[in-house]
Parts: sequence; C-alpha cells; structure tokens
Amino acid sequence: MNKRSKSGQSGLSAARAACYLVLAALCFLCLFFFYMLLINASRNTYQIQQGFSFLPGKSFVVNLKNLLKNANIPVLSGIYNSLVVSALTALLASYFSALTAYGIYAYDFRFKKTAFTVILLIMMMPTQISAVGFVNQMQAMGLRNSLIPLFLPSIASPTVFFFMKQYLDSNMPMEIVEAARIDGSGEFHTFNTIVLPVMKPAVAVQAIFTFVTAWNNFFIPALLIDKADKKTLPILISQLRSADFLKFDMGQVYMMVTIAIIPVIMIYLILSKYIVRGVALGGVKG
Repeated sequence: MNKRSKSGQSGLSAARAACYLVLAALCFLCLFFFYMLLINASRNTYQIQQGFSFLPGKSFVVNLKNLLKNANIPVLSGIYNSLVVSALTALLASYFSALTAYGIYAYDFRFKKTAFTVILLIMMMPTQISAVGFVNQMQAMGLRNSLIPLFLPSIASPTVFFFMKQYLDSNMPMEIVEAARIDGSGEFHTFNTIVLPVMKPAVAVQAIFTFVTAWNNFFIPALLIDKADKKTLPILISQLRSADFLKFDMGQVYMMVTIAIIPVIMIYLILSKYIVRGVALGGVKG
C-alpha cells in the first residue's frame, strides 16, 4: 500500500509539474507580445526596421511627444471618445440585457419561447448585413459625426442577453423573486436590489467583453465619423498607419497602440476576479 501511495503521489506531482510548465509557457507567450509592444514603442523607425531587440530603446519620450504634437492625430480627443463610447456601451449592454433576461426568466407569457428564439436569430445576424441601412438611418436622423449611434444601440445586445439568461437559469431560484413579490416589492425594485447583485459576476464579465469590443470597434465608427474631434482610437491608429510611406513613423504607431491598450488592461485588472466565476457559473446550467 505504501508503494502504491508513493507512486500515486509521484504521479500527481509529475502531472502538477507538467501543468505548471504549460501554464508558464502560455503566460510567457501572452506577456511576450506586450513586451514586444513596449520595446518597439521605445525605439525609432530605423531601429524597428532593423529587427526586434530585447533591450528597450531611448525614444519612448520622443515618440510620445511626436504623437501628442501630431496635428493630424488628435490623440487626447480620441482617448476621450473611445472611453465614452466603450463605457456607455458596457453599461447599457450589461444592464438592459440583464433586465431583458430577467423579463424572459421571471415571466410566463404567450409568446415567451418565440421572443427568445427571435432574439437568438438576431444574435446570428452579422453587423455588416444591416450596416448600410443603419448608416442611412443615422444620416436621416442627423446623427452622423455623433457618438450616440456608437453606444445607444448596445441597449439591444442579443449575445449579452443570452449569457445573462443562461446565468439566471443556473443561479437564480425563482422562489426568491416570488418571496419578494409577496413582500410587496415592485418588479424594478426586485431586479435592482435582489436579482442584479446575484448577477454581479455575469454583469462584470459582459462589461469587460463589451468594453473591449467597443474599444476595438472600427467598422461602424469608420462609416459614421468624419470629423477629427469625434474619431475614436481605432480610426486614428488606422489613419496613422495609412500615412505616406516617407512620413510613416513606426515609433508613433507602436506608441499609439500602447496608449490604446492601457485602458483595456486596467478594466481587466479591476474586474478580472469575476471572469472565471462568471463564465463557469453562466455556462453551466444547474
């Protein structure tokens, strides 16, 4: 028995060591690209063209100053626009999708299954299909070169709704809602004070995903925004990269990407503790 237990323990130790090695390799691969980005942001165009170096350059401050002084690339307004659009998108998508999921979950009505099916069908429709009609509608409503069309449609987010619905099915006993109704709690009060705190992990996860998606969104803003002071960071990065070859400053491009990725990392660090819990509980129906 002792020999078997020792062999079993050694086998577990070997398996654990192998897992740690795999995790360390994956962690290295993930962090290495961030390291490459920071290194290239500290080098000038000539140094970048010579190939990658593990040692940072001395042009970090120069690249930052050149980028901020670039009259054709309003970096500060781009950061502000992207933050406004991404934050409002995450807020509206998370809250109203959770509210819609609660309505489907907590109420029994005649076309409940039909409504759920229609929402799922909308989820499968690519954005490019409705892009032309959406742009024409915004043009007719006078909302071209406005940030409103970039975040307001996120109130209807079928993908976020589906995740919230799965999370409610897994973790929200209907008895709690019924007890609140018996105590005289209104539906919005029940949702905001009882249901929403239970859904905090799912809301945090979807807030991260929707924030990152809106932050990186290029397609719709490029169709709607023409004014420089309304452009978001993805448009400015594309504009910087598409400059004339003779004036193409790769140091500024890497610096721009570095600036663009910092808010995403900060949001992830703030809400990361909910990701594993939210994905695990929302994806498995108990």
